[in-house]
Amino acid sequence: MLEELLKRRIIPVIVIEDAADAEPLAEALLKGGIDIIEVTFRTAAAEAAIGRIAKAFPDMMLGAGTVLTTEQADRALGAGARFGFAPGLNAKVVKHFQDAGGLFMPGVMTPSEIEQGLELGCKVLKFFPAAQAGGPAMIKALAGPYASQGLKFSPTGGITLDNMMDYLSLPVVSAIGGSWLATKKQIADKDWTAITNQAKAALARAAG
Repeated sequence: MLEELLKRRIIPVIVIEDAADAEPLAEALLKGGIDIIEVTFRTAAAEAAIGRIAKAFPDMMLGAGTVLTTEQADRALGAGARFGFAPGLNAKVVKHFQDAGGLFMPGVMTPSEIEQGLELGCKVLKFFPAAQAGGPAMIKALAGPYASQGLKFSPTGGITLDNMMDYLSLPVVSAIGGSWLATKKQIADKDWTAITNQAKAALARAAG
């Protein structure tokens, strides 16, 4: 799972209010060339949305975001999520997700949190909130002492089409997470064409 995840450089971070939007949203991303999605547990529809995507698109790399508790971890995995992200590092949640066979990437901002993540066996850590925590310059500074451990970062927060390459150009960054790829308004408006076009534009930018 980790090997496959590391091949994807752009991860859409999704907030779904209505589970019925899950399939057309996933299809829009797939049409744009992105076969990975992180559905955040910021809404009551998250679990159902994950389940619907898992059933309709079993080959899509499907993950859950904002997994804050072991209960949410169980719901995410039970619905079909194969990986999980969190904004912070909760050792209990990390271990719970890992013990269930899932890949988990907790959020970090400091060297101490990074070392906790490494101790838990996490080789990819979410750097959040990326822009507010120092952006590419901070990640580059953190890479110095930890890159030798095989660590990769997946920054999220304040990343856009215009600045994404500032992050992806860093060898220690495996992928970026972006909510701009499918905004809450676009999902509510069912503007699937715009989402497909945004996915295409992001992939084109990443390819240089």
